Amino acid sequence: MNLENIFNHIENIYAPLPKECQQDLINQSKLCAFNKGDVVVKEGQYSKKAYLIINGCSRAYYLKEGKDISDWFSFENQFMAPIVSFFSEAPSPHYVEFLEDSTVLEFSKDTLDALSCKYHDFERFISKVVTETMLGLCERLYTIQFNKAEERYKHLLSIYPNITNRIPLTHIASYLGITLETLSRIRNPKNGI
Repeated sequence: MNLENIFNHIENIYAPLPKECQQDLINQSKLCAFNKGDVVVKEGQYSKKAYLIINGCSRAYYLKEGKDISDWFSFENQFMAPIVSFFSEAPSPHYVEFLEDSTVLEFSKDTLDALSCKYHDFERFISKVVTETMLGLCERLYTIQFNKAEERYKHLLSIYPNITNRIPLTHIASYLGITLETLSRIRNPKNGI
């Protein structure tokens, strides 16, 4: 596994990092493998770990009155963290689960803070990661509030064209704020007649 190639790719998405900063991050991180179904954070837990997904995918979700509601997904070259707990002293309202066998680079909030102090470029990099995450969450909220179910689904496919090959439809439906039956009708309009 060539971590340098991975960093070159994510630098193109976010911001460049000096080689010594990349090396410090690698040295202070841990390469981990998770199995499909592994839950690394549960609601109510405190967690100061974040993950750069090298391969595989994950999701954050809530349990509300026994219902599983997906809040976001992360795929290759994206980050996953229990945001509330990671950036504050509060317990996580989310569960974080890997949906495929996954390889990740795991790092801590302390590592993020130390590298941000040491490297201005890393601080800028993290700022862009956080900004992109927040913009994605704002876009999702707007889509749920103002778009019809079919538009939400099409929008999701425009961002993640292969999502239905990787994520169970029940998770996609809950993420879109619709029932599985509605998602089935949208995907197979001939069956709804």
